[in-house]
Amino acid sequence: MQGRVKKMEFNLREQALQKTMIAAHRGISGGNIPCNTLDAFDAALYQGADMIELDVAASKDGQLFVFHPGMEPAHLGSARLIRDMTAQEVGELGFLNQDNVPSGHKINTLDQALEHLKGRCYINIDKFWENVEPITRAVRRHGMTGQILVKTAPNEAIFDQMERLAPELNYMLVIKERDGYSMRLRDRPLNYVGAEVLFEREDAPVASGAYIEEMHRNGLLVWANAIVYDRRAVLAAGHNDDISAIGRADEGWGWLLDKGFDIIQTDWPLALRLYMQKRAK
Repeated sequence: MQGRVKKMEFNLREQALQKTMIAAHRGISGGNIPCNTLDAFDAALYQGADMIELDVAASKDGQLFVFHPGMEPAHLGSARLIRDMTAQEVGELGFLNQDNVPSGHKINTLDQALEHLKGRCYINIDKFWENVEPITRAVRRHGMTGQILVKTAPNEAIFDQMERLAPELNYMLVIKERDGYSMRLRDRPLNYVGAEVLFEREDAPVASGAYIEEMHRNGLLVWANAIVYDRRAVLAAGHNDDISAIGRADEGWGWLLDKGFDIIQTDWPLALRLYMQKRAK
């Protein structure tokens, strides 16, 4: 039976233009399952996520780990940062659960996470810009270029670096309020697939129907964030997970869906999936 399982095909631009994709922010965390762990990723896929967003941090001897840089005190109870530790030292640490006690989950290497998710879903590797070359080497080593999405801020030096080191990877820019780059980037030798847009107000140019329609006419995707990692950082004019999860989904996820965003990042993939299914009836 295993030989009859159809292999998942990956064409992010085409598939995300056909249906709104759900990106699970660091997988699903809760109870004794911390974020950025293999169990968190499995939980997100079980709940219907199309894409896993994960973070990468490098130890001082160059080993890539799946961890959000700077969150060591909160997630590991460690005052030391991964970048200041050897790979062996990182391997001796473990995640805390939501009650701040040891969860039993170790920090996985990027290689372990890639192999675990190979062929199963799209993967957005965050913090890519900090380790472009080693992350790209790892992705190629696992034969997973079609599964991977990476993003950077708009910067000419980074564009040159992407052309030189990672031209085949699905690539997005992170754009705030106004997009003056996407139409130009289509003509560069990159696999540019669209933009993650951040906006504090509904009338921001990147939140307009005209902008999203123009991107679609040019075969480009637009990613919106429903997550709230810090309430002071407004990512989508307040149309977020917080209001959606407490019964006001029409004002949160519904607004983003009505606008036509192609990928929505959330900490609540199952609830968003069920809401999308209810709207489709």
